[in-house]
Amino acid sequence: MKGTSATAGDTGDRPVAVNVRVRVYPGTDGEIRGTVVEDFGDMAGHAVDIGENHIVGPARRWAVVLDAGGLVFVDSDQLVAD
Repeated sequence: MKGTSATAGDTGDRPVAVNVRVRVYPGTDGEIRGTVVEDFGDMAGHAVDIGENHIVGPARRWAVVLDAGGLVFVDSDQLVAD
C-alpha cells in the first residue's frame, strides 16, 4: 500500500500519504507531529462482534511515527498534511 494517497485528511494541494509529514489530532491539546509510515487503505478492517460480545473496534487506516517517539494508528479525520 505504500505510496498511495487519500482524499480524506487532505489539506490543500498536499494529500496525506506515506512519507508525508502530518499533524495528528489537529486543533486539540493533544496535537503532535509525525510522519506517515503506512497506509492500510482498504485493509483497515472491521469491528468484530461475536454474539453480544464486542471483541475489537475497526483498525485504523494510517500508521504515524511521532516526532516525540512512538507510533500511533489513526483514521483520516484525525490527521492533516503538514
